[in-house]
Amino acid sequence: MPFKLAATLASHSSDVRAVASPTNDLILSASRDSTAIAWIKSPESSFQPAAVFRPSPRFVNAVTYLPPTPDAPQGYAVTGGQDAVINVWVIGASSDEPKYSLIGHSDNVCALKGRADGVIVSGSWDRTAKIWRDFQLAHDLTGHTQSVWAVLDVQDDQFLTGSADKTIKLWRQHKCLRTYHGHKDAVRSLVLLTDIGFASASNDRPVDFSRSASGHLKVTSSTHSAATPPSSTPWPRSRAATSCRAAKTAPSASGEVTRPSSLARPSAHTGRGPHHTDTDADRPPADGECSQTIVHPAISVWSISTMPNGDIVSGCSDGVVRIFSEVEARWASAEELKAYDDQVASQALPAQQVGDVKKSDLPGTDALSTPGKKPGEVRMVRNGTIVEAHQWDAASGSWQKIGEVVDAVGSGRKQLHEGKEYDYVFDVDIQDGVPPLKLPYNANENPYGAAQRFLEANELPMNYVDQVVQFIEKNSAGVNIGGGEEYADPFTGASRYRGAPSTGNAGGADPFTGGSRYTPMAATLAPTSAGVGAGSDPFTGASRYTSSSPPVQPMASPVPHTAVIPVSKPLSFKQANVSAMQGKLYQFDDALRNEISTSELALYPEETKQLEELFQYLHEAVAGRAPQVALTRSHIETVVQILTRWPASQRFPVLDLARLISGYCSTLLDASGMRGAFFDALFKASDWTKDMSNSMTTARETNVLLALRTFANAFQEKTRIGDSAWVAQIFADFTSSVYATANKAQRLAFATLLFNISCVTLNEHIDQSLRSTHVSLLQQLTLHTPHPPRPAPAQVLTLEKNDAETVYRALVGAGNVLYAAKSQSYPLDAAQLSELRASISALPALFADARIRPVSGEVLALL
Repeated sequence: MPFKLAATLASHSSDVRAVASPTNDLILSASRDSTAIAWIKSPESSFQPAAVFRPSPRFVNAVTYLPPTPDAPQGYAVTGGQDAVINVWVIGASSDEPKYSLIGHSDNVCALKGRADGVIVSGSWDRTAKIWRDFQLAHDLTGHTQSVWAVLDVQDDQFLTGSADKTIKLWRQHKCLRTYHGHKDAVRSLVLLTDIGFASASNDRPVDFSRSASGHLKVTSSTHSAATPPSSTPWPRSRAATSCRAAKTAPSASGEVTRPSSLARPSAHTGRGPHHTDTDADRPPADGECSQTIVHPAISVWSISTMPNGDIVSGCSDGVVRIFSEVEARWASAEELKAYDDQVASQALPAQQVGDVKKSDLPGTDALSTPGKKPGEVRMVRNGTIVEAHQWDAASGSWQKIGEVVDAVGSGRKQLHEGKEYDYVFDVDIQDGVPPLKLPYNANENPYGAAQRFLEANELPMNYVDQVVQFIEKNSAGVNIGGGEEYADPFTGASRYRGAPSTGNAGGADPFTGGSRYTPMAATLAPTSAGVGAGSDPFTGASRYTSSSPPVQPMASPVPHTAVIPVSKPLSFKQANVSAMQGKLYQFDDALRNEISTSELALYPEETKQLEELFQYLHEAVAGRAPQVALTRSHIETVVQILTRWPASQRFPVLDLARLISGYCSTLLDASGMRGAFFDALFKASDWTKDMSNSMTTARETNVLLALRTFANAFQEKTRIGDSAWVAQIFADFTSSVYATANKAQRLAFATLLFNISCVTLNEHIDQSLRSTHVSLLQQLTLHTPHPPRPAPAQVLTLEKNDAETVYRALVGAGNVLYAAKSQSYPLDAAQLSELRASISALPALFADARIRPVSGEVLALL
């Protein structure tokens, strides 16, 4: 009987990277949504999530099982992931905390294997495998030169490891007995074949059957349709990545592996289903022929496992765990099977998954009248202008539509470079006669970070960074990876990060607040004494507004105006998607950690701990709840250290974290005495002290904008300027020439900063020199051309003709300063007052914004 869908388990929100099925009633799954789930089947119902484990905010990439003990009647779930910690959970326990945490790896734990006696074998990106007994480190297996992707216990004191260095090693305790060569790419999985040896799967496509004693290769099986493309293909070349599991074999309660009658392996990355290969019980197959291919409606099948009853469990990139059975009694209902087949048929397949051919060379649908030659054979046909992929189902003797073929690059074809996976590995020709250099790039990373990493690794001048970025963007344009949330950049809302918005770009996704879209604030919002532009907060992406005011029609009778000035409540940039920010920061940390040239810049374990506590605090604060975590000076020191250490292209999530600290932890900054050091780190991290009058890189534009928003958040109600040195630093550097090159978002942030300072002046008698500079900067906010030093406030205001919101904030800020000067008997000099009167009188004629005219009248009355 063929394998058919038996059950669909859908609770994960991102890729399911690992599954384990030790019994017929228990499934464990690990996901990139930062959770692992224990699914338990009761006699009267299907599998249900019995427990959800949350080791950390980072990806969970490996899971295994330990059998029951008196302390754990249902056994243990063991998880590993990006936090480099192995956590052991009691299945069915009421506690949300792991029973044990095994610390020893220094990087992502990507492979786990549990044994009946409680021994755990782990593999990691840190190039080691480790043996754990009684939840203590027993042996370090060191010798691989790349990540250890696969681990397997052979007998009491012998273990196998497979690595991205293309080798398999046999160990006795901590000593390497033998190294097996033969694979041409990373070894991704291992399985023990009783009385035969073991099978290994690699990114080079074959599954190799070897006798463990001699290492002699018996059979090479290659059945995936996603073979290596010919050299003429336009996309980057890569091997199909596969891993193997023994179908109908799984750790039993005793930890033993039964004799296999077949082998199954998932098509991670490039194929869309596990391939089921028949074997004889006493010997490897003669030809490794595939007997059935189970197609999934997902880009990747990351992992498969088998139950003792022979059912196959798969974990996929669509976040779904599925069970397939060859026992008809366990199949899903006819309606569910049809819905599943329809879902598979509706999928769009990347062209390289089924070969590289021209549409004009394809036959028509009549080609489907000829039977297939072997199970799982894929045939492409032209159906009008559409290219369809059909797969031969030997069980039913018919062709099954599995999707429509489209061109794609990236997500469907992960590539390996130095043991790590990338969406692209470009060949970059530096000079004739010299082999091309490899440029790895993931479509969800900042291209500036990838370019900088490439130049540093190859000792090339940094002045090529923009050229490399252009190359990356040109050759990866238009790629949308997988459609999953994992790839959506938290700061742009797009499928890949492109940096800060260009000058004057009012539309699109708000790049720094997590809002779905933003445009300048609607001109019809009436101001109130509570703040500038009452209503929905337009300054953090929470509302929509238009870039220019619509024409205001003459009104038959005037609308009464409520006085606005003084406005004592500062504005803030405090809205945030904290989880997305946290994920982006950890993603950049992984990128730094996995490159030799930048590994020393990565987070230290104590820094990771401090950041997790800080993010937990901010999760609560942003949600409006009282934080349960107590922050100390060390939390601020950690952020300062990272800001001053990380490369410019990867600082922006840390700068955004600083923005929230400034907004939600201002009391801590003062109490800890860290305010000066904190803002000094901001100046350095945003390259504030460098010449800003020249055009900025995209990365620096982003960093300067986030620094401005952080500075603005520093001024809240009841804030006092106190030590004004850091304020003077801002005033000294953000000159009129700098403002002329600033984009709209930067100008608006700077206007908000100066408006917030004006709110402080209502209650604090600030230094005369500082106030004079403050007034001058209120003028320079909207300057597009160089201007003589210290122009009158409204003279510069009149130069802004694009964004009424920037002008409005500057106008109200100037009104606050004038109000304070009058109420405190602390007048401005006569020249500034004269120029201010003339310029503000002209503002209503330049802007149709309904707020400008009445507020201009208020300011003129103060004059």
